[in-house]
Parts: sequence; C-alpha cells; structure tokens
Amino acid sequence: MPELFDKHGGFRRLHSFTLATIVQLETLRFCRRFLTFDHRETGTKFYDPKGRQYDQMTQAARSGRQNIIEGSERSSTSKDTEMKLTDVARASLSELRGDYEMFILDRGQLPWSVHSPETRTINAISLDNAPFKDDMVHESAKHALEQRKKYARWLDADDAVVVANAMLIIIGRALNMLKSQIEAQGKAFEETGGFNERLMAKRIESRESQRAAEPSPECPQCNKPMRRRKSAKGEFWGCTAFPECKGTRPT
Repeated sequence: MPELFDKHGGFRRLHSFTLATIVQLETLRFCRRFLTFDHRETGTKFYDPKGRQYDQMTQAARSGRQNIIEGSERSSTSKDTEMKLTDVARASLSELRGDYEMFILDRGQLPWSVHSPETRTINAISLDNAPFKDDMVHESAKHALEQRKKYARWLDADDAVVVANAMLIIIGRALNMLKSQIEAQGKAFEETGGFNERLMAKRIESRESQRAAEPSPECPQCNKPMRRRKSAKGEFWGCTAFPECKGTRPT
C-alpha cells in the first residue's frame, strides 16, 4: 500500500531548478544591461523597469522558477497539480525563449544553429549535483552561482546578441528537463494514483482491518469464519468461503 502523502519538496536538487534560477538572474541582468532607452534631453541611456518588454521578460523568468517550486511543494497531495504547475513553468520559459529569439531577429541576426560550435559547447556543459548538508537555502543559492560560472564566458559578453543566444540554449536545456519531469510525474501517477485514490484505498484498508478484528460467528454450513456484508435488504453475515459456500446468518 503506497504512503498517503508523497514525498514533496526537493526541488533545490533538480538541475531544472538550478537552470531556472540562472535564467531568472540572468534575465534580470540582461534587461538592466540591454533593454535601455536614450534620454531625449541628456542623451544618456537608462533602463526602464516599468517598461512592457522588461516586465514581460522578467515575469516570465520568475514564473518559470516559481512554478517549479510550487509544483514540487504541492506534490504531496496532488500529482495532477504538480504536473500542471510544472507545465506552467515550461510554458513561461517557452514564452521567455520567444522574447530572446525576437531580440536577436530584431537586430538583423539569426539564432545560433544547433550545429554551431557555440551551441555544441554550451550544450556539452554538465551541471554538478547540489552538495547540500544543513543549510538548504544558502547552499542552493551558492550552488546556482557556482554553476552560472560555467556559462560566464557567454553571459558576461558585451555583445547582447551573444548573451541572448546563450540564454536561448540554457532555456532550451531547462525545457527538456522539465519535459522529462512531467513524463516521470505522469508515470508515478499511473503507478500509485493521486491523493484521492490513495485516501480511498487507506479507508478501505482501515475498514477491512476493523472487520477482520470484529468477532464473527461460524458458518452454519461449513464452520468457516463469516464476514459482515451488505445487500439491498441490509447487513448480514456471509461465509468467507463464498461463492463456494453460500452460508448466511442474520446480524
């Protein structure tokens, strides 16, 4: 019998969460660095945190990370909700990927080909497992920043198109990981059911245990133990050897 509550949390150990953290941090940085406007009077450049593009990109990045967290925390009572929130995370990051793609196209350039040396190099980067001990939040943040260093060559570039291309690849990797997570969540749901199914199974198990502990008479036909049963006419004692033996007694 599966446990009533699934294990939940643990999102900080997921590579998808580490990448989503990097994506949110770097999107904030990208917008501050490159979504700038010329001040008409002074000629200086400034970024507008209330600008539509800035807001949409940063919110999409935030949604990607936050829905991984919420989905993981809700997994104890609802696999369905966990899958839905993980899918929302994917949708948000897909939206953000579209913004980076348009940023590149708007500058008259093309996203890097999947066959380009840059794409292959970034995709070949492997993430370390999170070495958590007793300070999860602190160690999780430290881990994300350490993994970010592996992409620093591109993320710290002065060319905005280089940064945008790197973000496209990193987001793509996170999306693939989230897709695998959803598939694993669906398989777990098929094998163990959701919370409601497990709750019903627990109730039936408890009811059967109570009945098993209840003193029961012997069958008048075969002398085997009897079990309390229900029919349209009410409760009665029925032989546990049914259907071989059809002995009954009134309750």
